[in-house]
Amino acid sequence: MKKTVMSALLLAGLLGHGTAAVAAVEYKIVTASERGTYIKIGRDLAQFVAPSANIKLDAVPSAGSAENVRRLRYEPGVKLALVQSDVYQSFLDMAAGGNAAAGTMIRPLRVILPLYNEEIYFIVRADSDRNYVHEIRNAKLNAGELGSGTALTSATLYRLMFGEPMPDAGVSYLSNEEALARLVTDKTIDVVAVVAGQPAKLLVDMKPESRQLIKLLRFDPGHPSSEAVLKTYFPANVRASSYPNLLTTDLPGLAVKAFLVTYDFETKDTESNLRAMARSLCQNLPLLQDKGHPKWREVELALPDLGRGWFYYAPTAREIRTCLAGETRAGRPLKSRAVKVCSQQERILGLCQ
Repeated sequence: MKKTVMSALLLAGLLGHGTAAVAAVEYKIVTASERGTYIKIGRDLAQFVAPSANIKLDAVPSAGSAENVRRLRYEPGVKLALVQSDVYQSFLDMAAGGNAAAGTMIRPLRVILPLYNEEIYFIVRADSDRNYVHEIRNAKLNAGELGSGTALTSATLYRLMFGEPMPDAGVSYLSNEEALARLVTDKTIDVVAVVAGQPAKLLVDMKPESRQLIKLLRFDPGHPSSEAVLKTYFPANVRASSYPNLLTTDLPGLAVKAFLVTYDFETKDTESNLRAMARSLCQNLPLLQDKGHPKWREVELALPDLGRGWFYYAPTAREIRTCLAGETRAGRPLKSRAVKVCSQQERILGLCQ
């Protein structure tokens, strides 16, 4: 009898031997603002994906994509990051142009999976004469916080549209909330740039009376300035159903791609844990699309060719391909998908001290 009870206790792990569960490893994923889409995507990964990989994932807010690149590169415990495609590409471009700091940061980074398109919003006062994105030239523009993907997107779009950098005298780098307050109160800002996958909490939470105070600018794909823009960004449809308190009809807009990124980790334990995370992501994508942020419904579990200088993290890529092959064999449908003078780009990316 005693022997039987002892065996049962051992099997249950109550004596600290035998099959006792291994403690979950603690990792962080850096996201963006508490009111943005990235933080929700990170929390979805923590809730629906990480536990099956025996990972306790902490979704950490940040200033955004540019800061995420630095934190992934240098901050202990950060193993994953959400990064906009234009931010990633900007680091690569600057590295190719001879910026050693940019090269040091970006070259070891690796893509796990392309995720979805994030909409780009330009917000003005309701009584503004501006109605289109190409009309923001020389406006008092809040580009987004320094270190954020929004700031880099604002700078890149402005340069592509007008062939020149944003005028420093007219640009601010405040949080979305503070910038919107100034937009409608003291009017020291004319345009507020926001990058967030729809439905974005910042805009969803606005009251019906907000329509009397602000409006969103339209993107005109037929305007001469749009040709260069569409080589880097994607046309998007901002749906009235996403923001019924702001829009009465859908609005043509722009979007940038979001990526799930990691570091080129070579330690066996970290590699194994990230492989397990990728396997769980593959297996639980239907759950994410059912229970998570609506943007998960746009995610396709695929590994398309990346741009020059971009690389997948080989261990997770192998795991995802194996998972996909298993799904295909099983016949199950796959769910879809001196003092240095710093340039404006360098300041936004945090490459100048």
